[in-house]
Amino acid sequence: MALASANSGIALRIVEPLLPRLASDFGTTAAAASVVITAFGLASAIGALLHGPLGDRYGKLRMATFAMAGAGAGSVACAFAPDLASLAALRFVTALFGSASVTLGMAYIGDRVPLAERQPVVARFIAGTITGQALGPFFGGLLTDLLGWRATFVLLGGVFAAVAAILFLRTRAQWHEDGGSGRGGNPFTAHARLLRSKVVRYVLATALADSFLFFGAYSFLGAFLKLRYDLSLTLIGTILAGFGIGGVLYTLVVGSLLRWLGQRGLVSWGGAICGMAFVAIVLTPAWGPALFYTIVLGFSFYMLHNTVQIKATEMAPQARGAAVAIYASVWALGQALGVAAMGAAISLAGYAPAIIAFGLCFAALGWWMRGNLARLS
Repeated sequence: MALASANSGIALRIVEPLLPRLASDFGTTAAAASVVITAFGLASAIGALLHGPLGDRYGKLRMATFAMAGAGAGSVACAFAPDLASLAALRFVTALFGSASVTLGMAYIGDRVPLAERQPVVARFIAGTITGQALGPFFGGLLTDLLGWRATFVLLGGVFAAVAAILFLRTRAQWHEDGGSGRGGNPFTAHARLLRSKVVRYVLATALADSFLFFGAYSFLGAFLKLRYDLSLTLIGTILAGFGIGGVLYTLVVGSLLRWLGQRGLVSWGGAICGMAFVAIVLTPAWGPALFYTIVLGFSFYMLHNTVQIKATEMAPQARGAAVAIYASVWALGQALGVAAMGAAISLAGYAPAIIAFGLCFAALGWWMRGNLARLS
């Protein structure tokens, strides 16, 4: 499941260094080309609403296997997109399937691991997603420089197909004991019941702000670096891969950080450091330190985000698949809306002021969480 979520992470982040090339090929701007990121985020939000309840009903491992196969077909189809609108639509289809592994993987851990032991286990699981997110920008930039963006999507689809095959071979014998009942009502009825809980609403609002602010700023760092320094897509992808490196480093020390800072310290310091890193990337007059700053971004982001994840796995244990699904849906929606809002902000104010503003708001979110964690439990 971590392997599946790694490739989903690659699919999520692979487009960011491609924005300048897509803008050039389709005769538009990077802000307009970012619709392919927004489409992926919106589809992830919609898909997650289905993945969780269907995982509760038919089994989480089974649903993840079929979803990875669907994501492979969608990714290969992206290579044949004749225009930007078609590419956005096919990325939407890819994300409907591709987002399943993270949602179902977290719910599966919630079913199997006691709460007191869960945060380090979830952190280790999301190391798969983080690794994918680290490799996504690097592979996106490198493969596009070498082969073009169309071949990049074909290769991504092939990896999805391989992951689906591995999941089938490694988990097929466990499908009968994976909790799938084969029964259940309308998935959206389960979500409506969850939204009656005040705790659920607080967790979802926090998740929305988390992804809106961070990924609104982060998704345009590649275009910012291209505009200011005219770097190659490979180099831009390498710099953006620092986010994943920082996230992996966080998973290695999460236990020690929890003992030292506690959850309140994790979210407040994570938000503050992340905000400062965004400011530093924009204001530093050379591109060299950017890799270090993106590593800091990844590490500090997961200090805050991992805590939100833990709250999501426990906000409705009686319907954990549906609960994690609605959390993942709202989080993906926040990312889509954040990218769209950042595109508008850049058009009005330029890259530097918009990125700084989003970064400082993310820092404020961390400090708000410090005083309101009880509302998320």
